[in-house]
Amino acid sequence: MAKSGTAPAKQSKVDAPASGAMSAAAQAAELDRLIHEKMRLGIVSALASHESLSFNELKRALQTSDGNLSVHARKLEDAGYVSCTKTFEDRVPKTVYRLTATGRKALERYLDHMEALIRATRAP
Repeated sequence: MAKSGTAPAKQSKVDAPASGAMSAAAQAAELDRLIHEKMRLGIVSALASHESLSFNELKRALQTSDGNLSVHARKLEDAGYVSCTKTFEDRVPKTVYRLTATGRKALERYLDHMEALIRATRAP
């Protein structure tokens, strides 16, 4: 049974060239909403290019507040996308974040989806 609102002719016009391609609408629907949010995308992107970053390094890089970073980092941690280690350095608490294998795969899937959407919008 076909889903309502799905037009096969339209789907074939916007399919990405890769095998198993999806329509642009399907790609957009499958974007990881957790990563798609600007601050969380910034966090996973920064961590993808570094082995680890401290809370203060991330805060400076993303130019955000303590509370904003904490909330978004916690959502990524709860999803298993980042790991958080808390230690003390000279009696000062230090929080360090790392991108997990799950987080790296999620970011790669997200970027693949975005690339497919870009290709689909450029197709004749």
